[in-house]
Amino acid sequence: MSDGDQLTALLGEQAAFYQAVAAEYDDHALPFTGGDELIQALDDFRPAGHVLELACGPGTWTPQLLRHATDVTAVDASAEMLGIAASRVEGRPVRFVRADLFEWRPDRRYDVVFFGFWLSHVPAERFASFWSLVADCLEPDGRVFFVDDWYRTDDELIEGEHSPVIRRRLADGTAYRILKVPHTPADLERQLDAAGWRIEVHPTSGPFYWGSGSAP
Repeated sequence: MSDGDQLTALLGEQAAFYQAVAAEYDDHALPFTGGDELIQALDDFRPAGHVLELACGPGTWTPQLLRHATDVTAVDASAEMLGIAASRVEGRPVRFVRADLFEWRPDRRYDVVFFGFWLSHVPAERFASFWSLVADCLEPDGRVFFVDDWYRTDDELIEGEHSPVIRRRLADGTAYRILKVPHTPADLERQLDAAGWRIEVHPTSGPFYWGSGSAP
């Protein structure tokens, strides 16, 4: 199997995991400090106007985006996740789109692009193309905000600490391989700066970080 085929298979397994974990997603939240700092940082950022949320999952962040946004377009590959997300914002100005983010292209531009705990699941081989997508989604004066973490347990490191491939389990023990790239804020900021992005990446008191800024 070629490297490309292996990556395609891995991304397929990752997508399958997030379909399967949807109902218990909140039970897998990391029990560390720093989460409140992410919430405060996003509130201070004030994601106003037309907002695009990539990989919205079960809608954990969508209600907070709606504190400031005129409307939100939320994209995710999992119908199960989208169903939960829709139930959390019923009657609010949110358009849900089911799509694979590695294939999807926007039908308009947005004032803000947000993604929560998604960037670490983007393989290095697609890092540049993902950020190109983000740029294509933004208005000329648009802004971007993201949150994520670099935490990986010893049990998850099935290919060693230098591999981005880890193992995640459902509550019933079923195992899946997924990608979890352990970006550090400083290294991530350097990568984005080299690509022309004007983004500052900030650590929290826990294993989380957040970034905000604008396109090249």
